[in-house]
Amino acid sequence: MTSIKKVGVLGSGIMGSGLAEVVARAGLDVVVRSRTRAGADAVLAKVSSGLARHVAKERMTEEERQAILSRISVTDHLGQLADCDLVIESVVEDLEVKRALFAELEQVVKPEGILATNTSTLPVVELAMMTQRPSQVCGIHFFNPAPAMSLVEIIRPLTASNETIAAAAGFVDACGKDAVHVEDRAGFIVNALLFPYLNNAVRMLENGTASMDDIDAAMMGGCNFPMGPFALLDLVGLDTSVSILDALYGEFSDANYAAVPLLRRMVAAGHLGRKSKQGFRTY
Repeated sequence: MTSIKKVGVLGSGIMGSGLAEVVARAGLDVVVRSRTRAGADAVLAKVSSGLARHVAKERMTEEERQAILSRISVTDHLGQLADCDLVIESVVEDLEVKRALFAELEQVVKPEGILATNTSTLPVVELAMMTQRPSQVCGIHFFNPAPAMSLVEIIRPLTASNETIAAAAGFVDACGKDAVHVEDRAGFIVNALLFPYLNNAVRMLENGTASMDDIDAAMMGGCNFPMGPFALLDLVGLDTSVSILDALYGEFSDANYAAVPLLRRMVAAGHLGRKSKQGFRTY
């Protein structure tokens, strides 16, 4: 099994910084690459401030915080990922963007390195085929926020070797997470089951069956969910949610995956959820 000691992370958003923290807390070195130096520096600042809160709450010592930060480096240069044993991309959920990125990574990362995607829905095999190492490409899907969420989906495309999947599983275990294994089908386990539920909650609102607040309250009180569907949609992002539904519908042609018109109208209006401060609720 490939020994993973140094990990590259592509993406400077919430997931990128979360992955950096998870990997560094596992005792591994991690390099985070952003398209801009400002974005890269922001990742380190975000991780640093998050760990400082743990110190303030006496969940870790200042020495532990400094040790974790010492294992994180940031860059705006893709070449700095060359000697990574594993590279995980966590950029925008756009297949063409990811395809182009994997073609670049093929030219940069050492031949024995594993290339992974944090996609929650898109076909991993299409990314694998952009490289000359399809047997060394898989999906390693962490959930947001990565430091807090215990589940990771390990996705096996048709091209992946047993050694690659075993290495991915070993890495997830080293990070203290719980892995589930799934074949490379749109939505994998969680999103394939979750998004018809979210989509149908919007349909219920659009049809006037119940108010948004009552639907959220019903699913929290009746199903013991930690948040209702509208709060979750705002957290995920309405634009991301529409992209996921489109990918699911494209693969399965199931009406439950056809994004409800209200969702598309909200995205068109720039109401994207928490990240835009305006979604089903105003933040």
